[in-house]
Parts: sequence; C-alpha cells; structure tokens
Amino acid sequence: MMSNMIKQITEKITERLPEKVKLAKVEFEGPEVVIYTKNPEIIKDNGNIIRELAKDTRKRIIIRSDKSVLTPPTETIEKIEEIVPSDAEITDISFDDVTCEVIIESKKPGLVIGKYGTTSREIVKQTGWAPKILRTPPINSETIRKIRLTLRKNSKERKEFLQKLGKRIHREALFDNDWVRLTSLGGFREVGRSCLFLQTPNSKVLLDCGVNVAGVDDKTAFPFLNVPEFNLNDLDAVILTHAHLDHSGFIPYLYHYGYEGPVYCTTPTRDVTTLLQQDHLDISHREDKPLPFNIKDVKEALNKTITLDYGEVTDISPDIRLTLHNAGHIVGSAMAHLHIGDGKHNFVYTGDFKNEKSRLLEPSVSRFPRIESMVMESTYGGHEDVTPTRNTAEKELIKSIYSTLNGGGKVLIPVFAVGRAQEIMIVLEEYINHGILKDVPVYIDGMIWEATAIHTAHPEFLSKDLRDQIFHIGKNPFTSEVFKKVTNNEQRQKLIDSKEPCIILSTSGMLTGGNSVEYFKNLCEDSNNSIIFVGYQSEGSLGRRIQKGFDEIPLETNGVTELYNVNLKVVTVDGFGGHSDRKQLMEYVRKLSPKPDKILVCHGDAYKALDLASSIYRSYKIETKTPMNLETTRLQ
Repeated sequence: MMSNMIKQITEKITERLPEKVKLAKVEFEGPEVVIYTKNPEIIKDNGNIIRELAKDTRKRIIIRSDKSVLTPPTETIEKIEEIVPSDAEITDISFDDVTCEVIIESKKPGLVIGKYGTTSREIVKQTGWAPKILRTPPINSETIRKIRLTLRKNSKERKEFLQKLGKRIHREALFDNDWVRLTSLGGFREVGRSCLFLQTPNSKVLLDCGVNVAGVDDKTAFPFLNVPEFNLNDLDAVILTHAHLDHSGFIPYLYHYGYEGPVYCTTPTRDVTTLLQQDHLDISHREDKPLPFNIKDVKEALNKTITLDYGEVTDISPDIRLTLHNAGHIVGSAMAHLHIGDGKHNFVYTGDFKNEKSRLLEPSVSRFPRIESMVMESTYGGHEDVTPTRNTAEKELIKSIYSTLNGGGKVLIPVFAVGRAQEIMIVLEEYINHGILKDVPVYIDGMIWEATAIHTAHPEFLSKDLRDQIFHIGKNPFTSEVFKKVTNNEQRQKLIDSKEPCIILSTSGMLTGGNSVEYFKNLCEDSNNSIIFVGYQSEGSLGRRIQKGFDEIPLETNGVTELYNVNLKVVTVDGFGGHSDRKQLMEYVRKLSPKPDKILVCHGDAYKALDLASSIYRSYKIETKTPMNLETTRLQ
C-alpha cells in the first residue's frame, strides 16, 4: 500500500510539473513528501505549482536538489556572500549532505529569505542547495547551539528515522473511524503529570507526558503508563503542548523504554523542553533522587522531535491530522487540534492557556474550523479564582519596587525561569527607561538568562507589539543594558555586599532551591529590602511560609541549620500568571467558535475542575465531564 501511495503521488506530481523538470525521486520523510530534482530552480520559480500539489495530494511538499547538481561547498559560500546583503549579518554557514541543505545562521534571517523569498530562491538557482535559514540568537544560547549541533551530527540517522516514520504515517487505515476514546493517564482532578491517551480504530496518540515534581513517590509523580491498553510499540505519536515539566518531564522515559516514534511541538517548545529536562536531571542527581531515564534519552527525544509552526497542518497517523494553535501560556505553547477520520471527529486539547494578551504573548486562539470535543485546563477554575488585570498587577509591582529602591533597599523577585521572568523583564526595562523607576541594575541569576536567550531566538512566537518593537523600532528589551548576568558566587557576593539598591530576578520561583534562597538568606534581616512574589507558592514551600508571615525561618547553610529573622517587606502581586483565571476561562468558552458538543475538564484540583465544569454546563448548556485519572471517555 505504501509503494502504491508513493506511485500515485509521483504520478500526480509528474502531471503538474513543467516538462523541463528532471525528477530524480519522490519519497516520504515523516509527514512530508520530498521531491528530489536535478533542476529545482524551475519549481522554485513556479510557487503556485507546489501550493496546488499540496492541495491536490493533501500532503506537505518539500523540494530538494539531487546530490549530482550541488555546487561545491566553498563555491556555494562565495555565492551566498554575493547574493545575500551584508546587512543580514550571517554568522555561520554549514552543509548537510544528507538533506542537501545549506544551513545559514543570520542575525536578520528575513534578509536571507528576501522579499517573497526571492533571495533564498536565488541561492537555490545558483548553488542547488536548499537554504535552511536559522536566526542567530541576540543573546548567546548554549542550549540552542547544542541542539543545532546535535541535529546536524545526527542528520543521517534522523533521515532514516523520518523515512521509516513516513511509512508508518502513510500506511493504510484498516478500520472504519466509528469511535474515538480518551484515557486520562495523569493531570485529571490534579495539577501535575499531565498525560492523555487518545485512541481511534487505527491510531494511538499521547498528548503530553509530564511529571509531578512535588510527588512523593512513583505513584504520585509519574503518569499511569501501566494501563493494559497502553503499549509503547503501538504508539504513533506524542504531541507536546508546551515545555513545563508537568507536561514534558516524562517524555525521555518513553525513549528509555523503547519508544521509537516522534514528538510533535513548536520549535521554542523543543528548545525550552531540552533546557528544562536537562536541568531536571541535574537537580535529581544533586539531590540523589535518580529519575528512571538519563541524558541519552533526552537527546534521543530531541533527535526524534518534529517541529511545527502555528497553523501548519500535518499528518501524524493514517487517520489523524494535527494543527497547533497559539495558547498564550509560555513561548511556543500550543493548543492541539486533531482532525480525525477525514473530519468525522474534531478534538481540541487546550493544554495550559491564557485568554488574555500579555506583553510577551498574544492571547490564546479561540476559533477553529470544527470542534466536536475538547479537553480544557481548570488550574484557576474555582469561583474565587479571580486575579487582577495585567495593568493593575504592573502598577502594584512598580509601586512596591519604587518604594524599596527609594528607601535604599534591594528587591528580590523569585521567578520561574520561563515566561514569568521574561514578562517581568519587559516591564522593568520599560519603567526604568522611561525614568519612572530609578536607573538601577537588574541582576538576572539562574536559568533565567538561558531561557531568555531562547525567547530572543524565536521573536515570531512573541506578541505583535514586542515583534514590532524588535523588528521595526530595532529595540529588543531583553538585550537592554539594565540587565546584568550573574554567573558565579563571587558576583553574587559582590552585589549582596554592595550598599547600592538593585533588583534581583532569580530562580527558583517558590524558593524550593536555587540561588533565590541564598539571596533571601542575605537580604531577609534588613527591613529596607523587600521580596516580591509574582507566582504561585505551593503549600509547604519556603515561599509559602514567607508569604504566610513567618517571623523566623530555619535554613541550612553548609550543613548547619541556622535561624533567620524575616524583617524584609513581603509583597505578593497576582496577575502575572500564565493561566486563565475563572473569568477568563468562562469567557473563553463563550468566545469558542464553533462550540464543542462535549468538554472534559482537567489540570485543576478536584473542586476547581468540578466547579468550572458545572458552571460551563449551566451557562452554555454544553455537556461537561471531569474524569478521574485512569478513566476512559468515549468522545465519538
């Protein structure tokens, strides 16, 4: 059947292509149909042909040169330097002999592409190589450098993987699509270890596979992958909505125990996930709490990740097409829309989402072609979960910082490295540059700097206002001189000892570890200083105890427990979260177009999930359900 499908597609392609085109071969590479030709420039000059072919075959189509017509690398580099304007600031050119691509890293990739793709087409014409154009991060990112190097090194193995995957995706659908079932493997009536298992008569797909970092043992920390119907060998795909560990942290486990299939997500999600998974492993080793996988499994997951842009439709199995849409939660976060059985059923999983525009991101998408069923989060789904607007939160934050700085004190803001930290950075940069806050240094410590570097590599995933600021005004707030990177204990001690006021952003966000605890120890006994919480503090965490007003806190230093007096000002500012509050969740369902027939509620404490589900039913007369973990629900 596979060879028949390739034969049929090749015939369609041959019919459509100009006679001059010399077709070398056509093959499936993962979800894409790749056309290898000895004169790709003819196809590149006829852009409509590819669009028509993609529409006709209902496949994603890629054009590449046959190896026999490629210009030698040295000559290719010279031609690229002639074709591409110097303003593009190319930082690196390398070659992938396996995919016949020339990888061009540039500070201004738009100039390498050219208006309507004219410059990149000219590169193909003159060299034969297909340009793969990557952005050089304005802030150096070690994570992105290693990811790009790993993918380049493993290009041959990756192509073999994609060819094998192509056969699996485009196999014949053996059964009628007359049912769809969803099993809750984690993250239902709880927050943490999100994992959904979707089955059709022809496919099996996992949506997210996270860990509960606060879990006390394997039964509470990891998803229920031991259910009888789940078999790694039968799994067609893993879809990852975003990088947070409660959604991504257990994916390496799948590869450790034999999964050989793909993970689908956006490019920023891939990059941030790699960063967070490596950090998770490092912490587990330091705390002597080994995880059931290792760094090799993280790299294996990376090599088998297929990245998609928002709105890009792709086949992931014989009867499922996937489209990712912006979720507004963190950079690259996505809602997954599954088109099942040639449209017999359409399913949306929101993942975590924010139904409000922020400085960093656009609000979540609420319009889809079709929806019959949906699974949505309920983190702040209780009727009491109403948070201030972003504008109110910003004013409260700036007011507290202003007061501390004017009193000569230091401000400690413990933050989560991804999302919250960057949101706060944008606010601080603006208020300092407008002279509303004192021009004091803002020290960035911990993983925040690396996470911010990843954000700067993907401005197309940020808010329109931020993109306009970066591209049209030429001002990137993340590269502002107000931010100072802290990399070692000597720098930390120097800023602590300094009498000058400053602002410190440091991980971890709940003071459960990391450098924020060390800063707290050194700042807590001075009443001129303040600590500002901008994120949720879980029960039992150090952050929660400080928030509750404990006057004395016992903390360990060099193996000795010391008692610290809490004299600094303690402030909590709500409204910077990446989740929708109760009003926003209800408003989201109101805006949804079209309305689904059924909504399942997940990712929330039991009473919040039940509260939200009953409210949705009462207000919109949509059937709702709050499954427990290990429950299976028939969607169609």
